[in-house]
Amino acid sequence: MTAPVPAPGIHATALVDPLAQLDSSVSVGPYTVIGPHVRVGAGTTIGAHCVIEGHTTIGRDNRIFQFNSLGAIPQDKKYAGEPCELVIGDRNTIREFCTFNIGSPGDSGVTRVGDDNWIMAYVHLAHDCVVGNHTIFANNSQLAGHVHVGDWVILGGFTVAHQFVRLGAHSMTAMCSLLFADLPPFVMAQGQPAQARSMNFEGLRRRGFSAGRLAAVKAMHKALYRDDLTLDLARARIAELADKLPEAALDVQMMLSFLAQTSPQRGIVR
Repeated sequence: MTAPVPAPGIHATALVDPLAQLDSSVSVGPYTVIGPHVRVGAGTTIGAHCVIEGHTTIGRDNRIFQFNSLGAIPQDKKYAGEPCELVIGDRNTIREFCTFNIGSPGDSGVTRVGDDNWIMAYVHLAHDCVVGNHTIFANNSQLAGHVHVGDWVILGGFTVAHQFVRLGAHSMTAMCSLLFADLPPFVMAQGQPAQARSMNFEGLRRRGFSAGRLAAVKAMHKALYRDDLTLDLARARIAELADKLPEAALDVQMMLSFLAQTSPQRGIVR
């Protein structure tokens, strides 16, 4: 019996289930295994020795390097085979030895990665994590279940986030940081457990923040960390900035919304 001829761009040693939906422009490297419920968009490249399984959807123009495990079942003893998902957006770079699990029925059932993220080697995304856009995860960053990461977040190497922790947009961690509490937007944190050190001013400048917006971020940092205020008093002072610095109104609203969703039990990095 003659062996089937692999599709263009799919290496002859790759095992791609006939039910998998891959755009004709997708390339698949040697010895990669792709399961029946996988969908991959145009222009995505998948390296050698990857396993992509489960109900996994991958968007356009992603670059997935060798030795990745995407879409495996969650590391959750309660999981009983439910058809949960992993959804990855467009133009992401996923380096070697990353493990992204599908979601769990105890949450939304979806682990989600947005667009334009730069994810380095050995990164783990546990079940039900939500990652925004334009993030950078340095090597060995590890997220437990249900962690939410906002846009433009940067995680230093070996950062570890406890389950259910949230990281606000434009926040940043130093190498080997351990997060047990929510990290508010714009905040730079370091330590075990992580403590707030400053705001991510250099990153904001690179993203085109005006002098007025930077002034608002500085004032929010002062209210949260420098003036010895309770969280409620800090929130009240931050709210006043929307009138004083109108161009930063959306930044102020983002901070207030983030703080309003922080549970008293979890708290914020202080």
